[in-house]
Formats: sequence, structure tokens, C-alpha cells
Amino acid sequence: MTERTILIHLDEVESTNSFLHAYGGKEGCLMTIALADFQTAGRGQGGNRWESARGANLTFSVKSSPVGLPVCRQYLMLEAGALAVYHALSAYSDGFSIKWPNDIYWKDFKISGTLSECSVSSRGVRNCILGTGINVNQARFESNAPNPISLSTIVGHEVDRMALLDSVTDHLAALLERINKGDYEAVDEEYKQHLYRSKGFFQYKDANGLFEAEYSGILDNGHLLLRRRDGIVSEYAFKEVAFVLP
Repeated sequence: MTERTILIHLDEVESTNSFLHAYGGKEGCLMTIALADFQTAGRGQGGNRWESARGANLTFSVKSSPVGLPVCRQYLMLEAGALAVYHALSAYSDGFSIKWPNDIYWKDFKISGTLSECSVSSRGVRNCILGTGINVNQARFESNAPNPISLSTIVGHEVDRMALLDSVTDHLAALLERINKGDYEAVDEEYKQHLYRSKGFFQYKDANGLFEAEYSGILDNGHLLLRRRDGIVSEYAFKEVAFVLP
């Protein structure tokens, strides 16, 4: 971790995102990290719950204050969070990708998700909290989530959680520095290079039912563009379309 990083290690907390919302922080700090061995009310995007056995995985949140980031580009913070986890996990195995908007997949299995909560003003993004869960050493999952997997299952042995956290936060620090320098397009392009199902036609489901489409782009506001076989392009916000998994 960088010298401008504060790490707060908690045995148990309701939510690391909620903890950082209440935490005052320290001036001049690039990142404040709250790591919990267990969350009693861990959350994902859209109000989803995140299942994690005590002490087996990584559940943490990172609070930062981007410099001069316009409100219309706040999706970059979620991109940075996803990229940091993607790069850290890719050091352990091939086969990882970023499933729009916030999940990390290994092949067709979910290993991580990130919740982004930004506070904004007329002058831009004031601060952003990225809450991340990574399945590290959990062997069994009790919830009805369709496709969870852990890093230890992928590599065949237990993984040092703190070493993985160090890698994620080092990657995130570098990405935040790039955003602070206005390197928006390069970070955005890097995110798009590692997307799950970025090439070819696949099945999706929206309010009108099942359809086949191919990835066509992601707008600055984070909306997904899908092109159907007849050439029609549809725009979707989060939760307006679902990936149909194998």
C-alpha cells in the first residue's frame, strides 16, 4: 500500500461502505480503506446482498476524493475499482474479465463485485466509496446466487488475503492517480478492453423478454449499448437488462 493510504481493519461491521460514510478521514490521503472480517449487512449494486463467510474472503471499501472529476464522468470510479480487482486477480490465473457494470468473472463464474457510491456537488465529484467483495478462500456458498466461485477453487489452494488486498489497492492507487491527472479516456478504454462477452452474439433478457445481441459500447454515464441481429441498438441502465448465463 502507498504512504498516502490509511487501512482500518475491523473484526465485524454492518457495512464497510456505511462505516466510511460516517468516518471523517484524514486530509491529504489518497485512499482510506475499511476492511472487515465479517459484514452483517454487506451490500452489492441495486440492494443485492453479498454472501461472505467470516474471515474467508475480502470485504472492504475504499474512500477517495477525485480531483476535478465532473459529475458526468463519475462512472470512471467504478471502472477503476473493477480494473484494480481484475488486474490483481489476473496475476493468479488466466480467464478473468469484467462483467458490466461491476462484477469480475472467471470464465462464466462470479468471483467479485463492487458497489460505487459517489457524493457530488455543482463543482464535481466530492468523494467516492467503492465497496468490494472478493471470494478468496470460501469453499461453499449457501445463498441462491447462480454462479459463485472463489480464488482458492480456481488455483487449487488457499490464498493470502492481505497480499491480494495489497495488490488490489496498489492497482487502484495507480488508477486514481491517472483519473486525478485527467487521463479519463485511457482508463475508460482499458476497462472496455477486458469486458466479459465483448465479442459475439449472446442471449440477454430485458422487460420485453429474451433476445440475442452483441456488445456495442458503454456511454460515459455507464449505460450499456447492445446491438441486435437486425442492427437495432438498445441502451440500458443497470438492472434494465440481464445476461443469460450458460
